[in-house]
Amino acid sequence: MDIDQQAPITASGTVNISASPGAVWALLSDIARWPTRNPEVQAARLDGELEPGSRFVWSAGPGTITSVLRSVVRGRELGWTGSTMGVHAVHVWRIEATPGGSRVTTEESWSGWTVRFMHKRLEKTLRQAVFHGLHSLKAEAEFRTHRDLHLAA
Repeated sequence: MDIDQQAPITASGTVNISASPGAVWALLSDIARWPTRNPEVQAARLDGELEPGSRFVWSAGPGTITSVLRSVVRGRELGWTGSTMGVHAVHVWRIEATPGGSRVTTEESWSGWTVRFMHKRLEKTLRQAVFHGLHSLKAEAEFRTHRDLHLAA
């Protein structure tokens, strides 16, 4: 799945995580628990199974976003589209195995009438959201991996 490269606003980021792709996937794909690992998400609810076509509703910042899963490749990719307050978003997360754990890349595009009127502010918002989303995922995955290794010892 790809974002809309022609959209007025796009952002992307990559982070290396010292946790297995399976551990990262477990966090990323558990939509209902997003608020426990990302302080920018206040609530999230998946309606149905984790599969393309399923809807989920979540709150981040001032808005509630209704999204539809478009790509679910277990352990490797999670992508969706969503809309709120005149913004149409396309978001994709990708996980790759590395010798030290995982490399996670996320990309998102925003288009719509709101983007035309509030471009500068929304561009900053998206870039911050991508940064914080990656780093909160990294922190939680590494914390859980370290905790699990410690408990197993």
